[in-house]
Parts: sequence; structure tokens; C-alpha cells
Amino acid sequence: MIIKDLIAEKPNVIYSIDYEASVADSIEQMVKHEIGALMVTKASMPVGLLSERDIIKCWVHIGHGTTALKEKRLFKDIKVHEIMTENLIVVEPSDDLCYAMNIMIKNKIRHLPVVDNHRLVGVLSMRDVVKTQVTNIRSENHYLKEYITDRYPG
Repeated sequence: MIIKDLIAEKPNVIYSIDYEASVADSIEQMVKHEIGALMVTKASMPVGLLSERDIIKCWVHIGHGTTALKEKRLFKDIKVHEIMTENLIVVEPSDDLCYAMNIMIKNKIRHLPVVDNHRLVGVLSMRDVVKTQVTNIRSENHYLKEYITDRYPG
């Protein structure tokens, strides 16, 4: 299966947040939409990705104030661009789903922007990949059982 097929099955919604928004705003949006990452935009152009993992790291290093040298800051006072992931790894719609899964595993990431002709067309999550793979395995398992038990219609 290629990524284009998976993206076509999903609602075509890309959740994003402005570069200058606060981390508190991003948390509210993630909770509201029950998602684990937001595309970060500046002048309507994607410039990064903010994930739950980025927020946890922020809490440890900035918000929680782990060192005596740093004064802790509240999430409402920390800008998204301070903690977002900037150097994005992306995939294309024509890429194979297994290729995307390997990229996610190798780089320990759970979200991959999907870019077509330098334009963001979706965000692929590890949940999307696993759900699709499980569905495919179940279907294949069903047909193999029918074939083995001689109930296959072909």
C-alpha cells in the first residue's frame, strides 16, 4: 500500500498552530482534537512540528526549571517556536507505507508530514500506520483461512 491510498481514507484535516502561539494554546488544541502533534505554521507556511514529546521535554527543561540557573516558565509564556521540531523528515504520497513505518521506527518519531510538490497534503501518524497494517493482516488472514479450509470462492 502507498501513502496516497491511506491519506485518501482519512479525513483531510491538518491541524496546525501559529509559530508565535503559546505552548499552552497548543496543549489545548491537542486535547480538543485528541491528537498528538500539530504542524507549526508561520505566515500560513509549515515551518515545524510540535508533538507531545516536545511538550514533555519543554516541561523538563524549561517549564519545570530543572536547574537553579534557570527560572521556570509557564506554558502560557513559552512560544511554540522555542520547542518545535524544525528539521522535518517528510514522505511523499507515492512512498510505500512500509517505508514510512521504517522511517518512523528508525528515527523514533510518531508523525510524518506528507508533502507533494513542496505542498503539505497530510500528516501520517504511527496510529494510522498500525491501524492500516492490522486491517491488512486481518484481511489476509481471513482469506488464507478460507483458502486452507477449501472455502475460498476462487
